[in-house]
Amino acid sequence: MHLPKAELHLHIEGTLEPELAFALAERNGVALPYATTDELRAAYRFDDLQSFLDLYYALMAVLRTEGDFAELVDAYLARAAAQGVRHAEIFFDPQAHTARGVPIGTVVEGLGRALERSEETHGVSTQLIMCFLRDLSAESALGTLDAAKPYLHRISAIGLDSAEAGHPPAKFREVYEAATALGLRKVAHAGEEGPPEYIREALDVLGVERIDHGLRCMEDPELVARLAADRVPLTLCPLSNVRLRAVDRLADHPLPAMLAAGLHCTVNSDDPAYFGGYAGDNFDAVRDALALGPEQLRTLARNSFEAAFLDHDEERRARYLAEVEAHTFD
Repeated sequence: MHLPKAELHLHIEGTLEPELAFALAERNGVALPYATTDELRAAYRFDDLQSFLDLYYALMAVLRTEGDFAELVDAYLARAAAQGVRHAEIFFDPQAHTARGVPIGTVVEGLGRALERSEETHGVSTQLIMCFLRDLSAESALGTLDAAKPYLHRISAIGLDSAEAGHPPAKFREVYEAATALGLRKVAHAGEEGPPEYIREALDVLGVERIDHGLRCMEDPELVARLAADRVPLTLCPLSNVRLRAVDRLADHPLPAMLAAGLHCTVNSDDPAYFGGYAGDNFDAVRDALALGPEQLRTLARNSFEAAFLDHDEERRARYLAEVEAHTFD
């Protein structure tokens, strides 16, 4: 779907398509445990979040140089632009790279090299969000934030991702306080596998401005009322929810009920190489499976630009919103 939209929940490592994975593996002398791209793509079948993460982290081994990270970003931006993405706020996981010997500077400068030319090359404005792996220690997160200080001119915000169950947001209170002091914006994954209480913790303890996923808020009517009243953005990822068994079928997704409850929902792709579609594909999928009409789709696109970290450029935000209103549906 070419409806203009912002993508606010996108892990750049999750855009690694099998063809690029094999090309980088050959370039960097990395042996993959798959003989062909078809065999690798067939492995993209997951029982839960952890089974996905196991493959996700294993394939990161092919990313070694600044050029690798730049090529990964360029490939994503080309696909995103073709599906109507006008602004992208992109997650990356530095700890997953530094743990295997790739310096954080290599990661950030490689990503930044592609992002700084993204408007000229792809017509997409961008921001970079540094995520901490919640299944690692809070001390590791603090060390990562400290290591990132020379590169903060390229980083707009921090986030929290990876295995949610058993790792409450409050574990990372100190690193979020430190990030606040550095002037960084704040988001966090909550309420995907974890309970609704993790959403409350992310808001009240970490002080986040957006909730990534947030699906399980629907189990708690009081929390739903709060999120709606405060217009807290929820960056939903419908195809991801199906692939990771958060919902059995897309037709069962609570997105229509969430919109009806007044929640500030957006639709995003999460890890599109693994979950079967980029941002426009997710819009197409929810339109078809959930019978969403043009005005509901327009609301989702409008929400995405309203939730974007574009406070420094309200003129740009207004321009993007005008594109949404002017869009005509086929």
